[in-house]
Amino acid sequence: MNASERNSLKIKIQELIDKYIIDIEATKKMTQPVAPENAIGRISRIDAINNKSVMEASLRNKISKLSKLKIALINVEKEAFGNCSNCKKPIQSGRLMFMPESTKCVHCAG
Repeated sequence: MNASERNSLKIKIQELIDKYIIDIEATKKMTQPVAPENAIGRISRIDAINNKSVMEASLRNKISKLSKLKIALINVEKEAFGNCSNCKKPIQSGRLMFMPESTKCVHCAG
């Protein structure tokens, strides 16, 4: 990976980090407890509780992805960054641009 590719990837990672921080804050608002005193019907309340559970799972996934992106931003400067942690071959640049937190190539990840 050359310096230009690393720089492009750093910019991409930082943009994704910024996006995930905003997304996480918005998702946190949607995971607030469903108050029992709300005058919504029984079925609507069940739907609200179900939606809250889905949003909580989404929140956990976003937090996990944010952590991985922060690690990738730190590691992008390392010489070994962009090489598969399994086979040590270079990870495809398209994969890194799409999933910068990737540590394995397509063959080893599958």
